[in-house]
Amino acid sequence: MSEPKSLLIEIGVEELPIHSVDDLAQALAQGIRDGLTGRGIAADVGNARVFATPRRLAVHIPAVATTQPEQRTESFGPYVNIALDPEGQPTRALLGFANKAGVDWSQLERVADAKGERFVHRSVVPGRETAELVPDIVREAIASLPIPKPMRWGDHDFTFVRPVHWLVMLHGDRVIEGDVLGMQGGRQSRGHRFLHARPVHLVDADSYADAMRAARVLADPAERRQRIRDEVARAAQTSGDTPRLDDALLEELANLNEWPVAIACTFDRDYLAVPHEALVTTMRTNQKFVPMFDAKGRLSEHFIGVANLESTDPAQIRHGYERVIRPRFADAKYFFDEDLKTPLAAFQPGLRDVVWQRQLGSLWDKTLRVAELASAIAERLFAQGIDVDAAEAARAAGLSRCDLLTRMVGEFPELQGVMGRHYAETQGEPTGVARALDEFYRPRHAGDGIAEGALAQSVSLADKLDTLAGIFAAGMQPTGNKDPFALRRAALGLARTMVEGRLDLDLGVLLRDALAQIPDAALLPSRADAGAKREATRIATRRVELAKELRGFILDRLRGYYAEQGLASQQFDAVAAVHPDSLVDFDRRLHAVAAFAQQPEAEKLAAANKRVANILRKEGIDDVVAATRPIDADAFREPAERGLADALHAAEADNAARLEGEVAGRDYAGALARLAQLQGPVDAFFDEVLVMAEDPAVRANRVALLARIKARFDAIADIALL
Repeated sequence: MSEPKSLLIEIGVEELPIHSVDDLAQALAQGIRDGLTGRGIAADVGNARVFATPRRLAVHIPAVATTQPEQRTESFGPYVNIALDPEGQPTRALLGFANKAGVDWSQLERVADAKGERFVHRSVVPGRETAELVPDIVREAIASLPIPKPMRWGDHDFTFVRPVHWLVMLHGDRVIEGDVLGMQGGRQSRGHRFLHARPVHLVDADSYADAMRAARVLADPAERRQRIRDEVARAAQTSGDTPRLDDALLEELANLNEWPVAIACTFDRDYLAVPHEALVTTMRTNQKFVPMFDAKGRLSEHFIGVANLESTDPAQIRHGYERVIRPRFADAKYFFDEDLKTPLAAFQPGLRDVVWQRQLGSLWDKTLRVAELASAIAERLFAQGIDVDAAEAARAAGLSRCDLLTRMVGEFPELQGVMGRHYAETQGEPTGVARALDEFYRPRHAGDGIAEGALAQSVSLADKLDTLAGIFAAGMQPTGNKDPFALRRAALGLARTMVEGRLDLDLGVLLRDALAQIPDAALLPSRADAGAKREATRIATRRVELAKELRGFILDRLRGYYAEQGLASQQFDAVAAVHPDSLVDFDRRLHAVAAFAQQPEAEKLAAANKRVANILRKEGIDDVVAATRPIDADAFREPAERGLADALHAAEADNAARLEGEVAGRDYAGALARLAQLQGPVDAFFDEVLVMAEDPAVRANRVALLARIKARFDAIADIALL
């Protein structure tokens, strides 16, 4: 057997969709790795390299064996009692199995298993050459690629993401012959479309990256990204401003260019009067240009274009970039100037003509509901000593959707909220109101922060509450991966705003307020036939059911939020079991429980609480009722039960700070630390005391003592779930 050699597969195509390049390349590599592994071909798949440009997908795998090992097969046939007749002659079942295996039945072996003895055919087939197997491996890998809309070209029956123009299949320096997607494998690749239009002759698989680089193609995506960073930094030196090249734009540029070259450009400073978000959006989204910012963080008139060309006359490219951006900026300036001629509030009547959701009415109907909720939330926060004006919250909510009807947002939908803030600031709205028009959308995406300030938070909560309540009422809850109204994001945003904003509000009350404003027709699309009274009852019941369902939905999102922080699911369940009204309160309890769970006493106390819960359940005793029964010291019969009662009393009264005060003051960590002192007496009680004593009075007294201890923990969390 010859030494293993590197394997190279390259598929040359017309320009790929920029957002699919990396995923397709990774999927192709994984498919080829799986194909080699599945056939038993030894290969260093862990060091496989993935190459991808707009015009090619390639995979390089080192140390691929030239042949696969012997293939041992084992096929099981019928059991002996079925395979042989009473005279020991083969039945049709055995003869059929032997014929399928291609041997005489007498050559079959026998094996025994739990059901008895049966016939088996074992064979050893010599391994095939890797070169024979690679075309099938590549075809299988291509068939598994995530291509949502495959294309056909020419008169072929096969499909791919884009038409294929060349195919390289090399094992070491040997060409692997075979047909894939209508192309024959070879060693001829292609270089840069303009800088190296000639074919590229590949000597062997290991020379691929260097040969492509010589042909002005950086086939390694990581190398191409680094070149873009370096080129942008070089071009930025001419102005001294700072480029803003985020990962998303970097990925797009890398998947648009094979040999990127940065060009420093400028535009007319007059356009800087337009909000910079609009200019940056059109630069990034429409032209893939890199915006530049000055030392004070303001958008500058300089920008950088990245060309897929190393030109002898870069001034011509610069001129083209500056020319193409001018009409875009002119449009943005026109939209901005025209929008400013109309007060933001004047767009409100137009919201009546925009349907938000058929059962829930127009955007104006939603705006009215959100304004009512925002005002009520602001009033509750003001009552808690938080400086927020309910009238301003209602004003911000009333203006929150107006910018959707402006020319600028019509052209750039991603600027909704941002433009509302700019228009409100320019037209003299209070600063808090203007900021709320932008921030109430937050968090807009994963990693985004919540709205800042109680005013914006009030509007943000109100909007998310109305969306959740309305869509749930209409029966369009998320299913599987489908969430067209982004309800999961809204629920998490709602929870994060309350927890991170320390908004100590009753979630149940908020949900009931939101559901109270949802039209009856949305709650019960099919009207009852038994009269208005019965229908009103059904609607009220439906609102209660939805409030419970929504709470569970929000807590599910919160569970994932805390899991990302490293808090255990059991700890979350322990707090959720006692149904705190406020998510701020939930957060405090959860962190207290997480700290308690690290203490050495936690495990035994959790087990003891679970044991108590099982005793009460088995005996059909309500733990709340049992905990309220007085404990009779005269009914104690064992030192351990008296010791436990004394320990509980000491924990309740220690340092003149009673547990009730700690729990009421939400010092849950302090309360749990005090209750942790009960671990020793609880262990002694269960070791020495028979809870279910024959004497009813003694039994009831012991149950009351245990129920009271459990109740102390349950006032914070159900630690039995730990």
